[in-house]
Amino acid sequence: MDNFQAIIRTLLEADHFWVQSSCKVDLRLEEKRQLGKPKIPRPEIDLLALNFEQNEVLVVEAKSFLDSPGVRVEDLEQQHDTPEGRYKLFTSERYRQTVFKRLLLQLCGNGMANATTTISLALAAGNVYKGQTAAIQELFLTKGFIFWSPEEIKEKVTALAKRGYQDDAAILTAKILLK
Repeated sequence: MDNFQAIIRTLLEADHFWVQSSCKVDLRLEEKRQLGKPKIPRPEIDLLALNFEQNEVLVVEAKSFLDSPGVRVEDLEQQHDTPEGRYKLFTSERYRQTVFKRLLLQLCGNGMANATTTISLALAAGNVYKGQTAAIQELFLTKGFIFWSPEEIKEKVTALAKRGYQDDAAILTAKILLK
């Protein structure tokens, strides 16, 4: 897990989620064949966040892109029948449905979910390409995805500074920077 993911994890935990990093989804060979990718590796979810009280699961992709141009809306608007590219879960509905179905079965098998548990897809972005935040927010709104923009992440990190002392790098850094 990288440091950006660790920060997003802390923010999710502050929102009362139980979080697992680098969750592998065990797609069956037949499912992979149906997707047209029999040799695709097991999907790995950056952060799997469970809110037991709300009976919801967030599948969170955390992309810092701090030293790059950032997340581009064009990459998220693409639609692929067969999963490909960096944002497979966002751009291939068939892949997303297959992964989410298998994930729910895994979670139910572990006693961490039930048949009525909802699964939502989220993207936490540390950097967005040249003012495309509003376009990504609009796209995600129409698709039912969740988007944490760099500005929202900054607000959430700022709120961490107001919390009581915790030996967590993100919280301590927020306290130092905002002191």
